[in-house]
Amino acid sequence: MPRHNNVIANAHFHKDWQHLVRTWFDQPGQKKSRRQARTAKAVKVAPRPVDTLRPIVHAQTFRYHTKIRGGRGFTLEELKEAKINPKFAQTIGICVDHRRVNRSLESLQANVQRLKEYKSKLVLFPRKTKAPKKADSPAELTSKATQVALSAAVPVRQGPAHFKARAITAEDTKRSVYNILRVARADARMRGIREKKKREAAEEAKDKKPAKE
Repeated sequence: MPRHNNVIANAHFHKDWQHLVRTWFDQPGQKKSRRQARTAKAVKVAPRPVDTLRPIVHAQTFRYHTKIRGGRGFTLEELKEAKINPKFAQTIGICVDHRRVNRSLESLQANVQRLKEYKSKLVLFPRKTKAPKKADSPAELTSKATQVALSAAVPVRQGPAHFKARAITAEDTKRSVYNILRVARADARMRGIREKKKREAAEEAKDKKPAKE
């Protein structure tokens, strides 16, 4: 029984609620269908890989930015550094994202190295077997080529931790990281104003300097 002076429960359970409910009793069947579709696609495109190569990016927000995951596509700058044409990259299983921009040198170098590693393992079949092009792989490699998953051939590996736990020293207790950060932010904010004042002071001193007779 409910306690205190509450409203008496009067739930209406006779409404037509069946049409508002969505069920998914076909989940095992859909799982099987997806697996069969993946197998059929792998057979159809063999010996090409089913998946595509994606870059290494950091997850969003301060909480997850240390986590590494696969991104949408490589930037134009990364492809340029790896000497791969963006249009040609899409034909050999490399995703391209023209909107993404490199914010750090480390991520640029990591993705360029990823592209070079993929390029070294790539076996390029000729469109016409009788007239192969210069960029195509030799017949010895194409005859031995097997279908592999890119996630296994060029995996996204989580990097090692940048900092390890250590004991706090006496020098650490003497300085304040908060103050260091505040001073650095103030220096960055006041940089233009200070340079302007210095320039004006130098011009003033130049004007006041007496002319030589």
